[in-house]
Amino acid sequence: MAEVAGRAGAKSRPEFRNIHVFQLSSYRLPLAGIVSILHRISGALMFLVGIPFILYLFEQSLTSEISFENYRAIVSGWFAKLVLLALIWAYLHHFCAGIRYLVMDVHLALDKEQARGTALSVLVVSLALTFVVGLKLFGVF
Repeated sequence: MAEVAGRAGAKSRPEFRNIHVFQLSSYRLPLAGIVSILHRISGALMFLVGIPFILYLFEQSLTSEISFENYRAIVSGWFAKLVLLALIWAYLHHFCAGIRYLVMDVHLALDKEQARGTALSVLVVSLALTFVVGLKLFGVF
């Protein structure tokens, strides 16, 4: 047994250590990890902010003509547009990352390079779509 562990050609196993809270800013997360964390953040954002905000706006738009005018006043403000843009990003990112995870569930794009490529494509596609929708939201076209 001692001979196997002490062989000259044996690879040493990498040593993994827990990181401290103060080391989080210096820790470099891989791109797939960033997409995973953003997927969770976008889901939480849609659930905690999106559902109450959208339901409130929906209720304001259907109650009466006066409440619809209140709805238009709320939605025309720059802050509400930023909140809507954040919710739009959350939806688009969550959707694109969800498609990525469904592809990974059928055992495609699992190796390191393909996973990095799909993570990058999720970020690029979701940000590009958010940019286009944001231009429409702020009245550029």
